[in-house]
Amino acid sequence: MKYFDQAPIFKLYGGREEWSRSERVHCETIASRSRLHHWHIRPHRHAGLYQILYLHRGRAVVCLDEARHAVQGPAWVEIPQAFVHGFEFDEDCAGHVVTIAYPLLQHLIHLLGPRAVPPSQPVIHTLDRHDGAGLRAAFAHLNAQYLSRDDFRDARIEAWLTLIYARLRSRHPGADPEGPRRARGLEHHTRFGELLEASYAVHHDVAWYAARLGMTAAHLNVITRAHAGKSPLQLIHERLALEAGRSLIYTSMTIGEISDALGFSEPAHFTRFFRKAAGESPRAFRQRAWDQDEVPPEAAPVRGSPRT
Repeated sequence: MKYFDQAPIFKLYGGREEWSRSERVHCETIASRSRLHHWHIRPHRHAGLYQILYLHRGRAVVCLDEARHAVQGPAWVEIPQAFVHGFEFDEDCAGHVVTIAYPLLQHLIHLLGPRAVPPSQPVIHTLDRHDGAGLRAAFAHLNAQYLSRDDFRDARIEAWLTLIYARLRSRHPGADPEGPRRARGLEHHTRFGELLEASYAVHHDVAWYAARLGMTAAHLNVITRAHAGKSPLQLIHERLALEAGRSLIYTSMTIGEISDALGFSEPAHFTRFFRKAAGESPRAFRQRAWDQDEVPPEAAPVRGSPRT
């Protein structure tokens, strides 16, 4: 049995301090980083960062939490924060990787409207040749501005990023608009996601999250069902189960250690929770995942949330 390190949290892959804290966006070519790692970006994740991979040319294997996908350019991949992802590129791949801090992403959403809200799950989008050629030029301009030290650099970067993001979202909307009345709900839903990301291992109930958002639990339920199709409790359980699955696959921690790390009072409680969420015991889940391949796929998806 092979043991795997926990999928690390990187600001950018391979380092923790290489992106200035003062900047809200980072842009680079696929080759600039992947060549340093033999064209193989091992599974990792980001906190507070949304990432776009634009593959103009070539073939890549994209790992997104539960599966490996063969992708042929032109295509683009969007990855919300916290999702484990990795890439295996052919050496002739060309394209760009853009990483956006969530405050800037929220600025783009406010600027462009509800249709600009990205999906809550990673998504792979294929492009036709015409779209691919136009986007290639736009990403090249963004990358050039990012590398420059010209006057008004930040404004130029934001202008090109806004153009690119608007173009991507116009072809692949992330949310169905329902008019201006939905904007406030989107803010609350986003804030709930941020609170959940920071607190899922503490096991707060729905009322705790609702109080932090200045609303009732019933109101929070309406918001999450409108924007995610699920109750707050389902989202809380799914986030906890997702982290449990990742820990089972990417670490050599015992069931008891994972139980402690995720805030369960006893391993038996963790086992019951995980069985309801994934349909099998933690031990069976880990063994099945590790037996599938010499290097297993990323954390498998859960089939539902445990009932209360």
